[in-house]
Amino acid sequence: MGSVKVMACCRQLFLPHARALALTTKMASSVNIICCIRRNLSSSSSLRSSMPAWVIDEYGNNGVLRFTEDATAPSVNSASEVLIQVHAASLNPLDISMRSGYGSNLLKLRRDPVSLGQNGGEFPIILGRDVSGVVVDCGSGVTHFKPGDEVWAAIPPWKQGSLAEMVNLTEYEVSHKPRSLSHKEAASIPYVAATALSALVNAGGLCRNNCTNKRVLITGASGGVGTFSIQLLKAWGAHVTVTCSHNAEGLVRGLGADEVVDYTAGDMATELGLLEKFDVILDNVGGDSEQWALGLLKPWSGAKYVTLVTPFLLNIDSMGLLEGAVHSGLNLHQKAITNMCNGVFYRWGFYAPDGPALDEVSQLVDAGKILPVVEATFLFSQVPLAFQKVEGGHARGKTVVTVAQEEEGTGVTEEEGETSDTSEQVREEVRQAAPKS
Repeated sequence: MGSVKVMACCRQLFLPHARALALTTKMASSVNIICCIRRNLSSSSSLRSSMPAWVIDEYGNNGVLRFTEDATAPSVNSASEVLIQVHAASLNPLDISMRSGYGSNLLKLRRDPVSLGQNGGEFPIILGRDVSGVVVDCGSGVTHFKPGDEVWAAIPPWKQGSLAEMVNLTEYEVSHKPRSLSHKEAASIPYVAATALSALVNAGGLCRNNCTNKRVLITGASGGVGTFSIQLLKAWGAHVTVTCSHNAEGLVRGLGADEVVDYTAGDMATELGLLEKFDVILDNVGGDSEQWALGLLKPWSGAKYVTLVTPFLLNIDSMGLLEGAVHSGLNLHQKAITNMCNGVFYRWGFYAPDGPALDEVSQLVDAGKILPVVEATFLFSQVPLAFQKVEGGHARGKTVVTVAQEEEGTGVTEEEGETSDTSEQVREEVRQAAPKS
């Protein structure tokens, strides 16, 4: 297998990136149940026309989340498709943004090119960009997977997500799950891995063959992308400096960070300026970061600043497809030229799902070089609470949702509570606990 850089570059990059209070209060008091929807891996499973899922029928706050047992079940419709039974999913800030309508203009066009100018045709939408599960059906042209295989994937933002019983992807978006991880652990990695690899490899020019002794700065390093990036870069031999709060210092140092700067302790830019300059900066924070971060790069040495906080989709949402794309392109071009004259490169990074790139990550995980960082786990009945957790910010890893039971007779443990129910009992509990609109 070639390097991650070769694999990541061979994939198409897509440029995605009071009612609520009443709902979450109700959920907090009523959904202290286990919701592990368990299915036999049989042909009948892949032929059902409906399935349980969490959907949104409009954009908004947490109140738009709705549980249904009648979501349209996906099926294999082309030779390259793989149907996956979801065992675990995880949430990312992108899910919060998509719930509120972020990127809706471009994503709606990508889902259905004839929908330009139409409103509401994209609903219902199933959120969730991470999946770990088991293959239940494959198209006739699929060569790398078969029913029964344990897999993981990062789901493109224009496709239906993983907060459901089943998800349908192409085999090029899917990878075999690391053997050393449970589904719950595995679901914490694909999205952040795809995002970090796209930013560090495609935009930052790094790979396992050129990272030795490279100095990399990661801002906002305690979240999902940051914690993954630390481990990946250390596995590749880089020197990693990070910014985070004092409360997260133990976490990032435990993952391998060489130097930690506490952004709450004083003038972070001044403290970073006292350090040796960097070859690559990965910015997960945005805002005014680039105003001081670009001066921390080594000039005239190929150094690159890569930000994951771009205005691209926001511009398209507010200005429309054509004007927003043109405005974004001109903005990027201007910044790139200005900084090139100062001897550094300015780049935007984007979430780019890629199954073969996850193959490389899987090897690093099984070798013990990358660990899953799971901060919180929620049951399928608690999806609104999981969204509330992610929306609160200050992440220390990933928030995972368990969807299907992993082992016969074993329930999911949540805050010291453990239980095991039949799928019909669980289904009835979800019906009673989950809000419907």
